[in-house]
Parts: sequence; structure tokens; C-alpha cells
Amino acid sequence: MAAPSSETPHYHHWRLETDLDGIVWLQIDRGDEKVNSLGTAVLSELDTIVAELSKNKPTGLVLMSAKPRSFIVGADVREFDATRDVGVLRDNVRQVHELFQRIEDLPFPTVVAFEGYCLGGGLELSLCFDWRIALDADHTRIGFPEVNLGIYPGFGGSGRAIAAIGAVNAMQIMLSGRMLRARAARAMGLVDQVVDAHGSLRWAARNAVLRKKRHKRPGLVQRMAAAGAVRGFLAKQMRKQVAARARQEHYPAPYELIDAFESAGNSQARMIQLEAEKVPELLAGDTSRNLRRVFRLMEQLKSQGKRSSFKARRVHVVGAGVMGGDIAAWCASRGLEVTLQDREMKYIEPALKRANSLFRRKLKKPEAVAAAQQRLVADVDGRGVGRADVIIEAIFENRDAKRELLTKLNENAAAHAIIATNTSAIPLAELSDVLDDPSRLIGLHFFNPVAKMPLVEIVHDSRSDPDRVNDGSSFATQIGKYALPVTSTPGFLVNRVLAPYMRNAMKLHREGIPKEALDKAAERFGMPMGPVELADTVGLDVGLGVIKTLMGDAAGEDKKVLEEMVKEGKLGKKSGEGFYRWKKGKPQRDPKAHEGHDLDDLAERLMQPYFDECRACLADQVVEDADLLDAGMIFGTGFAPFRGGPLHYLETEHGADQDEAESSATATTQTAEENA
Repeated sequence: MAAPSSETPHYHHWRLETDLDGIVWLQIDRGDEKVNSLGTAVLSELDTIVAELSKNKPTGLVLMSAKPRSFIVGADVREFDATRDVGVLRDNVRQVHELFQRIEDLPFPTVVAFEGYCLGGGLELSLCFDWRIALDADHTRIGFPEVNLGIYPGFGGSGRAIAAIGAVNAMQIMLSGRMLRARAARAMGLVDQVVDAHGSLRWAARNAVLRKKRHKRPGLVQRMAAAGAVRGFLAKQMRKQVAARARQEHYPAPYELIDAFESAGNSQARMIQLEAEKVPELLAGDTSRNLRRVFRLMEQLKSQGKRSSFKARRVHVVGAGVMGGDIAAWCASRGLEVTLQDREMKYIEPALKRANSLFRRKLKKPEAVAAAQQRLVADVDGRGVGRADVIIEAIFENRDAKRELLTKLNENAAAHAIIATNTSAIPLAELSDVLDDPSRLIGLHFFNPVAKMPLVEIVHDSRSDPDRVNDGSSFATQIGKYALPVTSTPGFLVNRVLAPYMRNAMKLHREGIPKEALDKAAERFGMPMGPVELADTVGLDVGLGVIKTLMGDAAGEDKKVLEEMVKEGKLGKKSGEGFYRWKKGKPQRDPKAHEGHDLDDLAERLMQPYFDECRACLADQVVEDADLLDAGMIFGTGFAPFRGGPLHYLETEHGADQDEAESSATATTQTAEENA
């Protein structure tokens, strides 16, 4: 193929060049976007390019990205909402199938070489190439996250993945949505070659083309897993595993994928044909539309951390209890230098032990674990305060104790440092006046368990310096959390909503409904755990503190019950007993206690205070808007993601019922007035 001439067409999203060996180097560079995604315009240009390549037949083709440290993040999710017409969606999917098949059929060597994210549609496109090369770098990730959007791979990925790496491996990564590092993907067969961080992707790709390298298909044992009898057994096991995590009526996509695999897993063509039938139906369904909404909400929360250029190097945490110790460990795992202070070393040692477990679980490599251990330093004397960029007070929930501590921190903190409290309910105004400059105190409210809960509430009030609030959001984003600015009303957002919800559960339990039935009803609605298990997990002492702060004596019987349990040492999961007895980190339940209860009706009764308080928080402007409230409740309480957020759920699912109820109430009121 000749070198490009001045007549070579100009593409908005692609770059082409041909070297002296006749190899065409095709680079994706989506115009006006920071990352590459496969939108309609991008694919349309690729279709034209492939047609030209088919006619000209170069020595080979190499696909790369022109964007630094990034390949293709997937299909353009924004376009999924353009239509709910399943017929139109099917036509779109089939057009992509036809294009990708032509790429797979190109009569010359094809190689894809990448670093950064190769996800979803990007991986599906890569599977059409003869040879796949990935850079072994921390920023390289490979996988199929589609299940998190309520669909499964729809650009031919389900059929090609099974053909390329075997049924067990392919189904595992598609059903989990897990992202792999380069070497793990190489071990599985998703990529054929890994280039170390100092190597050259371009050089490796050129060699692969000239040597006409081709991916080696799975061996006989792996192919047998897609055979008829074995396939049925595997499908049954997969359904069982998925059912332990998600109900079919809530999340249909993984079940549809398993059905397709059981029906056609040994045929790449049939699997791809089923994609065109099933994926458009999933795209048009409520679950996928709501999960795409959650994706947008997640991006909105990420944007909160971009309002400031603040970057921390050193963090000082005071309080080595469960929350403080785990905050310190998390920050150290994210590369920050951390000093952890408490009254005596004996209080810090358990936190360091828990931190080591986190480092091993999260970082895995011995050298990375050792480095994190070095970054986390016990600091009984508080010498780290003056050097810290972020100072977090995380002692027990007592107003006077916090005021005394903040007074001392104020004396030694650097002028630029964030001074933050991790209080779960105490308003900032009751703490900030002990500082020389009350406007610098913010809340950084983490949730338990810190390593799993993605949200941090950035608490502020009318006296807060907006720049400090933005710095707090940037810090939360820096350590891999979602920042949600909230006003400093009692309980902020998450605890304010959870308190009446959990009080309602306690009330229903006192009225004779078994705790197992309450938890089962909440889980059936879509909550990640029921309110009783949640109370035990958070800690009954913490729950008591929140109730006291929010309601005081008005908490009545609920306060008395918790006070009695805490006095007896029944703190929940951390003490081994609360409402449940706990063994090996799991609540011990009566498996038949929920029988005889209408769980759907019970879920409605259970959730009503939750919804009422969400409306009240929006009216009180605890957060900026309804979208941020929905985001906070999804990422802070685990509100059923497939429902799109509590306010969205009320608007879309109960909107008609609510309008009808309001009309009925109005009519009843008018009749009563007339009769009077």
C-alpha cells in the first residue's frame, strides 16, 4: 500500500499513516473528547476506513490510541438513551456486528497495541484482531463492565470472548464486570503479549505484523466447557452464583447472558446473533436505563472533586478506633504519608493490624504492602499535626471532647491545612467556634466500613470558607472516594435519612415482626442489607450517638433499647452480638423467621420514612439538587441502584400513584369542607 497522499481523506476521530514496510498505523483520537469511546460518528468513520483497507490490502494493520495513557473506555454510554425503540437499537447493534466481522475477516495481519483502559466495546473491537498487546502499567485495565450498566457485551464480545479464552474464563469476566491488569489478562488469554513499562508498544506491534502472529485458541479442555452437557451444568452453577448477589427481576442482564451461553455457547456466530436480539431489549429496559443514570450520577460526584487543585501529601488522623484507624489505613493505601494519633500506643496497635490486612488485600504485591506500612506511622505525641496537609478528628461522638481536641489542633495546624471532623451528626457550628478562624473547619464524614463505602460527605455551613469545602472535595477524590457536599443540619444527609428508617425497623420489630423478615423485605426491595443488620454493622453505640444528637429524648423507646444494649456490651458486629449474634463476620439468622409475612407490603411500610426524609432533605436544601441527593443515597446507603435513586424512583414508579392519591385527598378535603 502506498504512503498516504494529499488526497487521503481527513477523519475527525482517526489518524492514519503508512510506514515503509506497508504497515498501516491506525490511531483512534476521538475529537473534542478527553477519552476515546465508540460513538456513532467514530464507528461510521471506521467503517469507511475498513472498506478502504479491504480494497488496498496493506502488509498489515496496527490499531493504537493517539491519546496518552488511554485506549478505548467502551461504547458511548450517552448515546444509549437516544431511543427506547428496540427495533432501532437492534439495527444499530447489527451494523456494528457487520463492521466488526469485516475487521475480523481482513486478509492480512492485524494487531492492536494499547495502554490504559481497554473496556467494553474497546475490548470487543480488540477481539477482532489477530494479536493483542498491552502495556504492563498501573493505568492499564482490561474487561467487560457492561453488566454494571444492566446489559452484557453487545458488539460481538460474548461470542468472541468465549472463542478466544474459553467459556469459563469468558463468562467469569463478563458476569463479574471485573477489570484485569495486563498480566492477569495475558494469563487468561485476553491479550497475547505484555510489554513492560519501559518497552515500546509500537516496536512490539511492528514485529507482530511482520511475523504474522495470531492468537492461539483455547485447548481441548477449555473448549469442552462449551460443549452441550457440560455447558448446561456450568450454566446452572453460574445462575446459582449470580442469584447469591442479584435477583433476576432486579438485574436481568447476567441471567440473559447465561441463557444465551447455555443455548449457543459453542457457536460464536449464534452468541453474536443472540446479542442482537437480547442486548437491545436490555438497553430499553428500566434496569439498564436506571443503571446508566447511576453512572451519570457517579460522574457528577467525581466532578465535585475538580473544583479545587488541592493535593495532599501528608494526613494526620486523631483517633485510632474503627473509623479513625480505617481512614488512616485507607489514606496510606492511596499513597499518602499518614500519622495516626491516640492516647496510648495500645490503642493504635489494633488499627495498625487492621491496616496491614487492608494493605495485603488491596495492594497484593509485597513491595507495595511494605511501602504502605512505611507510610502509616503511629504518633502518640501528635508530632505530625504541624506537617499535615489534612487533619482529621475521628474520636468518639462527644461534643465537648471534640471541642477540646480541636482547640489543641488549632494551635499547631499549618495555615494551609484542612482541619476536618468526622462527626456523624454534630453540626459544625457547635464545634468551629473554638478555632481562630471558624470558617476553616469542614466535615469529612466517612462511612463504615471505610474500605468499601465509596462516599464521603463534605460538610459545610453558612460560615464555611467555600475554598476549604472545595479543597475537602478534592481530597476525597484524591483518595478514591466520591465527594458529596452537604449542609450541616443534624445528621447531614445520609444519617438523617437512615435514622427514621432504622427507627421504623426497631418499631416494627417491637410490634412483633422478626428482624429476619425486616431484613429480608429490605433486601427484596433491593437494599444491599436490611436495616437490622445495618444497625449491627455500623455499631449500636454509633447509632445511639446519632439518635441522641438528632432527636434527644424524643427518640423515646428506641433510645432506651439501644442504651440498654450498649450498657450490656452488645455493640453489634464489632462485639460479636447486637440484635444478631455474629460468627466469623456473619449474622446468625433463623432461616424460617420471615415465613408468613408479606415481604413486598412490609418493604413499603419499612421504606416509607426513608422516602419521607429524602423529600424533607431536598426541601431543606441539605444538598444542591435531587440528582445529588439520589447519588448520596445510592453511594452512601446502597439504595437499590437498579431503581435509579429514591427521588427518581418516587417520580417514575410512584408518580402516577402519588398524583392519584393527591387528587383523592383534595377531593375528600373539598367534600368535608362542603359538608361542614
